[in-house]
Amino acid sequence: MAGINRKSGAAAAYAVALCAALVLAAGAADAAGCNPSALSPCMSAIMLGAAPSPGCCVQLRAQQPCLCQYARDPSYRSYVTSPSAQRAVKACNVKANC
Repeated sequence: MAGINRKSGAAAAYAVALCAALVLAAGAADAAGCNPSALSPCMSAIMLGAAPSPGCCVQLRAQQPCLCQYARDPSYRSYVTSPSAQRAVKACNVKANC
C-alpha cells in the first residue's frame, strides 16, 4: 500500500511542477498568442496517461498552432513530447507536425 501512496504523491508533485512550469512559461508564450496553461485540462492525460477528456481535446485543438513552439521550449518540452502527451494528441485527432 505504501508503494501506491508514493506513486500517487510523486504523480501529484509532478503535476504541481507541470502547472508551475506552464504558468511561468505562459508569459513568454502569450506574446505569440499561445497560452500553455490552457492545457491544464490535459494534465491527467499528459502526466498519468489517462484518456483525454473532451475539455482537453478542445484545448489541444485551440492550442494546436502552438504545440511545436511548446515542444521547442526547454521549460516544458519533456511534457508535450512525452509518450502520454503524444497519445492524447492522437486521441484528440490533433495534428502536431513539428
